[in-house]
Amino acid sequence: MATQIPDPKRIGMVSLGCPKALVDSERILTRLRADGYAMSPDYAGADVVLVNTCGFLDSAKEESLEAIGEAMAENGRVIVTGCMGDEAEAIRARFPQVLAITGAHQYEDVVEAVHEAAPPTQGPFVDLIPQPDIKLTPRHYSYLKISEGCNHSCAFCIIPDLRGKLASRRIDAVLREAEKLVAAGTRELLVISQDTSAYGVDTRHEEREWKGHPVRAHMTDLARELGQLRTPDGATPWTRLHYVYPYPHVDAVIPLMAEGLLTPYLDIPFQHAAPKVLKAMKRPANEAKVLERLKSWREVCPEIAVRSSFVVGFPGETEEDFQYLLDWLEEAQLDRVGAFRFEPVDGAQANALPDPVPEEVKEERYARIMEVTERISAAKLAAKVGNVLPVIIDEVGEPDEDGDIGATGRSQADAPEIDGAVYLRDVPADLQPGAFVNVEVEDADAHDLFGVIA
Repeated sequence: MATQIPDPKRIGMVSLGCPKALVDSERILTRLRADGYAMSPDYAGADVVLVNTCGFLDSAKEESLEAIGEAMAENGRVIVTGCMGDEAEAIRARFPQVLAITGAHQYEDVVEAVHEAAPPTQGPFVDLIPQPDIKLTPRHYSYLKISEGCNHSCAFCIIPDLRGKLASRRIDAVLREAEKLVAAGTRELLVISQDTSAYGVDTRHEEREWKGHPVRAHMTDLARELGQLRTPDGATPWTRLHYVYPYPHVDAVIPLMAEGLLTPYLDIPFQHAAPKVLKAMKRPANEAKVLERLKSWREVCPEIAVRSSFVVGFPGETEEDFQYLLDWLEEAQLDRVGAFRFEPVDGAQANALPDPVPEEVKEERYARIMEVTERISAAKLAAKVGNVLPVIIDEVGEPDEDGDIGATGRSQADAPEIDGAVYLRDVPADLQPGAFVNVEVEDADAHDLFGVIA
């Protein structure tokens, strides 16, 4: 008599917040699939829905609560995890029927809660073929998380409270994961953490054996080894460094960018430039030195793109401080800039600071900083018209009525989801996402480039 293999229980997932949370979601789903669960693309087909929340700003918390509310309304069997998991009382007050609540990167607790809510159905008839890890990003790019937590105590931030102190992964484990991702089709690695420059500080930069030689848990060693990776067709994958504090050793990775081993891109969270505001933020304040270093980095690697984000309207920020920031930006000529209006966050030290900036002043300053940075960006992109740039393809469109096919890609100055795009016309029908192509730039606006394959 044939034995009926029961259908696997199905898990739905809503993942909010930063790329670091997305990596957590991938790990949770990979672990659950290994336990015999299947994934559901919608609420209706899920036995349980996981909501991975963000708790960084009040607006993010509100978005998380809305997502929990939607999952409760559409499905009703909901487990909450992620950064807002620390606020279980607030979640339960609004949604008392939630099945379980766990904190950030508590993988075991989440899996246990799923097992309890929807026990796995796998018996002796389990697929013995090892499954690849689950990815929530397109096949051609992947986030590589090198550490968890943070040792800084910035006045506006509660990340150390949510995710703990810096905890670095073993260097050989990180490199093994990177190698595996590239072998499986990843063409672009996005290195992420709360503070990439501090990687290995907590383990005293311990050495491990890798490919017959010792490597330290240190950003420069990591960058050098990642630069040796090759795709199955022999190409050098793009490797992009995010959340890089400008410690002195950052200078050592710029030559790797000039050699083509690392993507010439640095994401540095400057947050402000005025010394008084940086001091109030409890940030390292040496903005003049930073300008000198930007200049020296560009001398070593002229094509380097620097992105950053800034907070306007921090408590005590005067018009003079804000003007200082605008003048600094004019001098720094950063390639990509994001700006945020200051928001108080429950538990952050900044809430107790005197002289809060009125909302209308914040709005006005936000509009001014965006105007300045857009003008700088537009000029930088206009200077690329007529040049040929390497581009990675993200998406290929359908033919239009004339049979022409368009595609969307990114230059080395563009990280996925946060920076600009390169829009291509008349691409070949066999072009695939993940392909590297050389593009002749024909036009530009304030954020994006337009062109054709050279």
